[in-house]
Amino acid sequence: MKKLINDVSAIVPDMLDGLAALNPNLSLLQGGSIVVRADAESAAARGEVALISGGGSGHEPAHGGYVGAGMLSAAVAGEVFTSPSTDAVLDAIRAVAGAAGVLLIVKNYTGDRFNFGLAAEIARAEGIPTEMVIVADDVALTASGDHAGRRGLAGTVLVHKIAGAAAAGGRSLPEVARIAREVAGALGTMGVALTPCTVPAAGKPGFELADNEIEWGLGIHGEPGVERGAMESADVIVGKLLAKIVGDLSLQAGERVALLVNNLGGTPSSELNVVAGSALRYLAGKGFKVERAWAGTFLSALEMAGVSLSLLRVDDERLRWLDAASHTSAWPALSGRVAQVSVRPAPAKPDCVSGPTLSREAPLRRAIEAVCACLLETEPTLTDMDQRVGDGDLGISLSRGARAILGEIDTYPAESTPGAVLRSISATVRRVVGGTSGPLYAVMLVRAAVTLEQSSGTTATPATATATALNWAAAFSAGVIGLMELGGARPGDRTMVDALKPAADALQSALASSNETGEALKAAVDAATEGAAQTASMHPRRGRSSYVGDRALGHVDPGAHAVALWLAAIASAYR
Repeated sequence: MKKLINDVSAIVPDMLDGLAALNPNLSLLQGGSIVVRADAESAAARGEVALISGGGSGHEPAHGGYVGAGMLSAAVAGEVFTSPSTDAVLDAIRAVAGAAGVLLIVKNYTGDRFNFGLAAEIARAEGIPTEMVIVADDVALTASGDHAGRRGLAGTVLVHKIAGAAAAGGRSLPEVARIAREVAGALGTMGVALTPCTVPAAGKPGFELADNEIEWGLGIHGEPGVERGAMESADVIVGKLLAKIVGDLSLQAGERVALLVNNLGGTPSSELNVVAGSALRYLAGKGFKVERAWAGTFLSALEMAGVSLSLLRVDDERLRWLDAASHTSAWPALSGRVAQVSVRPAPAKPDCVSGPTLSREAPLRRAIEAVCACLLETEPTLTDMDQRVGDGDLGISLSRGARAILGEIDTYPAESTPGAVLRSISATVRRVVGGTSGPLYAVMLVRAAVTLEQSSGTTATPATATATALNWAAAFSAGVIGLMELGGARPGDRTMVDALKPAADALQSALASSNETGEALKAAVDAATEGAAQTASMHPRRGRSSYVGDRALGHVDPGAHAVALWLAAIASAYR
């Protein structure tokens, strides 16, 4: 187990200490497990109903992240995935209660219900007006069944927000409790996990998932879900989750909803945005009006990878509560309003050429297709090599470029203007291949294109009929020089140049002494292969390998290896 902690037994106080230190609007009660608003006493004196929530830790930013004006007055933190004690809840009630009373917002877990419920009973006996609202938004479990009841999930945060706004607006305790109960009843949530999570005290995951498995309908304490299935696309996963929620809430087309896309802990923002876009499309396609939507980490399960989706029926009043100002560390600053995206037409591409296009029988086309097929086939190998010495994206980037070229090859100019063909390939590459490889290959192609065009005397004169192997060799050499100028690498720096430059030199040298193109191409391939092999013993001075230093020694540079591969594909196509 690897976690950034000091001591398993001190995780909760250490965590809350850091949270409070970063937010001057928060205070910690003595003992270190209760976060309260720094202005809780003045809020109570103004007659504001106090809101308290909490539960086991491990769900950050819940619950302490929602303490602040406009949301919670206090949050009570238990140990990881363990309900706080009755006395801790009672201490929180006594710390923030005023004449207006206290509302406890509790997720439907047995320990939470018992401890918060007993604390409420004691508080009422002490004369503190106290009510409790249970949130059970988990639609994965049947409303009635052989279980402890539907669990409280990420939708609880929406109850915090609306009830907090109502309390800040001066509503009485019975009113705030009613609003919170109605929101809880109009709310549905379901999640899916891609990985388990590890409770620090346990030191190992709560369950296991194979690489191609996902867990449907799990809770937020690392417990397995209601069903295990195969990994599917984001669209399919989102569709299944939302269909279950929509059916459970009996939502009808035309109804207004708020959407919460919640990260269970270990999901990248990029994937959250994919899920959010998919969810918005699904709901629009079913005729629902999404009035507000948020995506982020609202209520997690430690480092579990996965998401939960929540839907809430909304009306004008609930939207006003959702839009009301709040000052907490975790509620998003964005309003949640959904953009009305209009797609603008793409600008015209100056690289497009009218007239005849590259024929299917053209030797140049066969060479291009051979290179693309090679890069697609070797994607896993290049990715694996790049992961050892770089960031692992070379194979993916080159295969992405290959797919794009194959998709656009029918629009490229005729083989009678090879320079124009290379310009078109360059345009494709620079548009779809980012990182380092894209611009380097693009500049090499452009420089080679210019050289081919100049060798024919003018860019307007077809060059294929008079172009010789020497013209192509000169173009290749010019392209390599252009690449070196842009990238700054030289032979010996352990980059693709260590394969390109020897290959370009060998091709020109072989053609100068013999007119046999096939033999010259073989010499170029051999030189590239030898140059790539030598990179394994080179100290990296340029490129991504320079960041890993001597750890790259013993590994062939993947960029140089790729050059040898696609040169061999060209030679094979020529034969």
